[in-house]
Amino acid sequence: MIAALPAEHAFVALQGPLELRWLGGRGGASRLLCQAGECLPPRSLGGLMNLVNPPRVQVLGREELGFLAALDGTARTALFDRLLAAPLGAMILCGDTPLATELQTAADRLGTPLWHSPASPGEVLDRLSDYQHELDATSTVLHGVFLEVYGLGVMLTGESSTGKSELALELLSRGHRLIADDAPKLTRVAPQVIEGTCPESLRNFLEVRGLGILNVRRMFGDSAVKRNKRLRLIVNLARLEETMLAPEVRLQGARTTRYILDVAIPAITLPIAPGRNLAVLVECAVRDHILRLSGYNADQDLMERLQLEMTAHTS
Repeated sequence: MIAALPAEHAFVALQGPLELRWLGGRGGASRLLCQAGECLPPRSLGGLMNLVNPPRVQVLGREELGFLAALDGTARTALFDRLLAAPLGAMILCGDTPLATELQTAADRLGTPLWHSPASPGEVLDRLSDYQHELDATSTVLHGVFLEVYGLGVMLTGESSTGKSELALELLSRGHRLIADDAPKLTRVAPQVIEGTCPESLRNFLEVRGLGILNVRRMFGDSAVKRNKRLRLIVNLARLEETMLAPEVRLQGARTTRYILDVAIPAITLPIAPGRNLAVLVECAVRDHILRLSGYNADQDLMERLQLEMTAHTS
């Protein structure tokens, strides 16, 4: 479900990628392309010319415009009125527009936004689909450092002064990649998929106490940064407590599940203490998580071996 979408908001969002120009129908700038809370089927925001079941944004390319140009004046005007009438939200003309003036007159009369793009109809429809996907996605911001470690998206979290940035710097020096520092934006792009990215203004930067702001791309090269990644594991840094020494924690690790935008994300807490090599621990935690994703659990393997040995001794 998405928020109410006025035509003028969609125009601003699509103007850059599609090089849109507003040809006519400016009186319909506030016309809604979709209602608040409405669920749109995938790829339904835009579509080619359809008089029976018109899409919210109708896209006309060379073939459609050629068909319209072949009609006589009266029939063409009547068809323009049908095409541009509500509930159509907006119309985009692609490429050469020999009928732009006639369509502009009809759009102004009916108050339907009429735009032009030099892109092909396929490119326009793909961008409309991506835009709809962006509108449908739910986002949040989580404090931490988001990295790619061994190909997995890993979020480092913890209280202030627990060493997240220093740990991230060590991981970067070991060949891993930075996605976002301090305020990663997390978006649910599919029912069970959370994708993390970095706000444009913060991209490539990492703050480290005592060093200030570092440009990771300039220091480590282009391969040290990445634009986005699926979140697969949360590593929480916490000061050592007695509960972390419990037998079950020593056997299985301090593993929990954290819910981000209603999606379950595995999490593990690593106790910080003098002398602990946290970079190695994070790398091992990621390797172990990869094994668990493949179906292998070391603690279960050990318990099964011990159980077999105990059974052999008692039989």
